[in-house]
Amino acid sequence: MVRSIEITKATVRDRLVVDSEVWMEHPDDHDFQPRASIEGKRLMISNAGQSIDSASIELDDDQYAAAERDRLIELRVKFGVQGMHGVLVHKTPNPRAGPKAKKLAESRWKTVLPLKF
Repeated sequence: MVRSIEITKATVRDRLVVDSEVWMEHPDDHDFQPRASIEGKRLMISNAGQSIDSASIELDDDQYAAAERDRLIELRVKFGVQGMHGVLVHKTPNPRAGPKAKKLAESRWKTVLPLKF
């Protein structure tokens, strides 16, 4: 299940691109069904079938015009799991310096969502 959703950035390229972070309860959770809607100039991202607080961001005029024109957004999601992607206790000072230095895996996902006005 989804613990929280946070919108980090919204930009306009060919269409409205929204970057977000989604924190999951467990590494084996696969229950994320994003839904996007706009009320006024506020874009909201929520998970279908779950009553967590939806993430929202206020769009400027260019972003709102692109969303209204296309009626869809490109959603880029960075997944994290509490405990796995939290604070590291023993960090390598420079991850590129050591021959066996490794970073934690990051799951990323990109999709196109229809907008509900």
